[in-house]
Amino acid sequence: MIYLTKITMCLNRILTFLAGLILVFMVLLTCANIVFRMFWVPVSGTYELMGFSGALLTAFALAYTQIKKGHIAVDVLVNIFPSKTRWVLAAINNAMCFVFFVLAGWQLAIKANTLRTTGEVTETLRIIYYPFTYAVALGCVVLALILLTDFLRQLMPAKEEAS
Repeated sequence: MIYLTKITMCLNRILTFLAGLILVFMVLLTCANIVFRMFWVPVSGTYELMGFSGALLTAFALAYTQIKKGHIAVDVLVNIFPSKTRWVLAAINNAMCFVFFVLAGWQLAIKANTLRTTGEVTETLRIIYYPFTYAVALGCVVLALILLTDFLRQLMPAKEEAS
């Protein structure tokens, strides 16, 4: 459990750093496009670059948001249940979310492999799609690892506190 936590935290730090760099790139690209539009020379492919960047930024921030418990949760109904029932529901939720994001990452990797095989590129800049699709799959898999860690931590709280 300790090793899984260390691995997921390391992956999370890397993805969070990359997400920060992507956000800075998006801000700079937007500013450059605004400035160059004043001279009637917009940055070519801004729409494509912002789309790819937004997808990467979102995928890379998923795990960080899960660690900080920043995802939206509607728990009005759950809060009226006894603590044991809430614990069971939280465990089921973590398990189901883990399975979902493992499957999402797997299917995205399959899609990326198809894009790699077909050689699909963007229309304006002729950028290949598949590295971005693999990166989004990675973001989903890292989120799944965080959810697995949360699930295991919930099942074995005494062992986690002892270490």
